[in-house]
Order: sequence, then structure tokens, then C-alpha cells
Amino acid sequence: MVANERYLPRVVDDMVAEMLAVSGAVHVKGPKYCGKTWTSKHHCKSYYQLDLPDGDYRNLKLARIDQKYALNGEYPRLIDEWQLLPAVWDAVRNTVDEEGRKGMYVLSGSSTPKTDAGPLHSGLGRIAPVKMRTMSLYESKDSDGSVSLKDMFSGRFANTPIKETSLETIIGLTVRGGWPGNLGLNPSHAAKAMSVYAQQICYEDLPKVDGSKDPARMMRVLRSLSRNESTLASRSVVARDIKEFDDDVIEADTVGAYISVLDRMCLIEDQPAFNPNLRSSVRVGKTPKRHLTDPALAISVSGLSRDMLLDDLNTFGFLFEALCERDLQIYAYANGGRLHHYRDGKGREIDAVVEMPDGRWGAFEIKLGTGDIDNEAESLKNIDALIRDDPDGRPPEFLAVVSGTVSAAYRREDGVYVIPITSLGP
Repeated sequence: MVANERYLPRVVDDMVAEMLAVSGAVHVKGPKYCGKTWTSKHHCKSYYQLDLPDGDYRNLKLARIDQKYALNGEYPRLIDEWQLLPAVWDAVRNTVDEEGRKGMYVLSGSSTPKTDAGPLHSGLGRIAPVKMRTMSLYESKDSDGSVSLKDMFSGRFANTPIKETSLETIIGLTVRGGWPGNLGLNPSHAAKAMSVYAQQICYEDLPKVDGSKDPARMMRVLRSLSRNESTLASRSVVARDIKEFDDDVIEADTVGAYISVLDRMCLIEDQPAFNPNLRSSVRVGKTPKRHLTDPALAISVSGLSRDMLLDDLNTFGFLFEALCERDLQIYAYANGGRLHHYRDGKGREIDAVVEMPDGRWGAFEIKLGTGDIDNEAESLKNIDALIRDDPDGRPPEFLAVVSGTVSAAYRREDGVYVIPITSLGP
């Protein structure tokens, strides 16, 4: 492995190692600066960095002339930012086919090339995908991980006291976000770093990913998505929001095109709707819940600060929900699961649903403080009863309320778990 004594283990490490054991190559994809390169190097014995600026991007120029410069080296070999030379993808696939070995390459990248410039082959069966996200609180060591998502699905849960976390601390963690490079920054400096990040996304990275898109308009789309963080805002809603707040007339289809580019840049993380296989007349919604890849990006793009959020806990409630759902997404993925939300035609909803590969699922409501725990628990029990009354409904394995400021993980008398976000882990 490429040595790095500062490396903080990531939840996807086990997945990368497993995929290298069963596939010829692994594709590690995620937003810029989320730690892909460090994680990929951690699993490799050599590497080739296509975006290295040394010698006027000598590495990229050499690989364009002859791809062997990128391919030849001790295995596993990392080819970093492969999307700068999409032909490398097919070269890796061909090499894997010819040699028939496992664990040859890791390809890491922060965007997907346009279809007309991308690889000729999907890589199915040769290049296994692994998705990275920004760091969860467990990975940044801000959660002790004493409550394991995997254990909850196995029926294991123990009442566990933890150190009480203040509201100011929770807001600070959300403002800081999960970018590894920001972990040592105070909230003010982290917000400044994220402001630079957002500007770079729109005015430096966007032209390289899709030169047909206007950077200023992309910033307006980002701001609108930030204002609609953790909501079910459609493209039409986003278009109206941009007209109201930025005085820019933009069609819903155009909003969709910009969102598609953000998806290619790994900067959005929409949370799909969940259907518990109800046969009854209950209409289950299909609209995804909107998220940027990390709530810190939404905070920065909206021009918010820790002090402003302390004065506006209604707005912070949506951002805290995004923080918890970011972490649940990471933990679910590590266990082979997926994150959803539930909402039916009568307005009954579940903030987060984790579904495992075998169809088992768990229901989570998310509340910043302790005052609404009783109401949220009751809401979960009502939906649980509705599903259990349906012959085709598959009830959840457990019900849980995730909170920011409770000082213990515990099981209520009605069976609902209460979990501090600073105790949750994979």
C-alpha cells in the first residue's frame, strides 16, 4: 500500500478491498475532495495521477501519447482522475480481459465524462463500482459508533449513555461538513473553505465537465437546491424558486439539465421514495427527496453561518436532517443497503428508510431536539400499524428516532429506539 500515516479509515475501505479481491479493477467515484485519492492509494501499491500539474501536466500528456505510462506499474495500480483521459477506462478493461487477474487497477474520479467522450464499454464484469461520499460523523470521529446499523438489523441494541452534545456543537459539525481537508477547521474557516469550493465547482470545474452550461446559472441552481434541501422539490419548483429569488427565468427542463451535470459531478444525492408493497388503496409518493452531497455545501451556497443557524432553528432542522441522512446513506451503503424516504397520499411520512438487499427495512424519524420525540415515535407506530394491517405489506424491522442532543441511546417502552446521531455507526 502507498503509505500515509495521516490516513483516517473510511467506511468503504472494506468494500474496496472486497471488490479488488473479486474484480480486475475497481472504480471509486465521488465528489471532489471527499478523499477518493487517499482511500484509493491506501489500497494500491503504485499510482499514476493524471491531474498532477508538474511539468505542465506532464503525466496527462504522456498518457495521451502512450497509455502504458498510466497502466504499467505494480498492482494494484491507481489511475487517479481517469476521466481526464476516458480512453484509459477501455485500456484498463482490455488489460483485465487479457491478463484475467483480480485486483489490478483502481480508477478514481470526481465526474463522469459526457456520453460522446466517455468509455466505449461499461466495464460490466471487469470494473466494479464503489461510491464514496464525504465523511460521516463516525469516520471523522465525531460519533462513537456505539449504535451499529448492522446490529440493529440483527436485533441487537443496548441502552447506552453518551456524552451530551450541545446544539452549538451539532451546528458546528454541520457547517464544517465531511470533507477530510476541513476536519481541523473551526466553523467560520470551514464555511470560507466551502465558499471557495462552490465557486470552483461552478467557474473552474463546470467548464471542464460541460462547457455548454453557464457557471452563473449553475450557481443559481445550486442556491435553489440549497434552499430546498431535504424537501421534495420538483424541477418546476426549483425553476419557480430561481425566478423568485434570483430573477432568472429558467425552464424546468433546463433545471433538469443542470441537475444532471451536478449528478455527473457527484454533487447531488437524491433520496428515492420507498414503497412497502402495500396492496391497499393507499397512494405512495414517488418523488425523491432533494440533497446536495453534504449539508455544508448547502449552508455555504446559501450564505449561512453558525450564528445565523442558531437564530433560525427551523432552517437548521432541514440541514440537520440532511446531516443524518448523509450518515445513514453511508452506513446503509456499507451494508449493501439503500436509503429511501416514505410519503403517502395522506401526508404520512418517514424521514429515512434503510432497505437491506433481502428486503428488510428500518424506519427513522429525525428530530434535532428532544421535545418532539414522543410525536415522532407515535407517527412511526401509526405507519407501522398501517403496514401490518395490509396482507402484502412488509413491516419494518425496527422504528427509530434520531436526535442531535439526547444524551443516551435507549429503547422506549413502546419499542421505538432513540439514537443520538453522535452514537450512530455502520
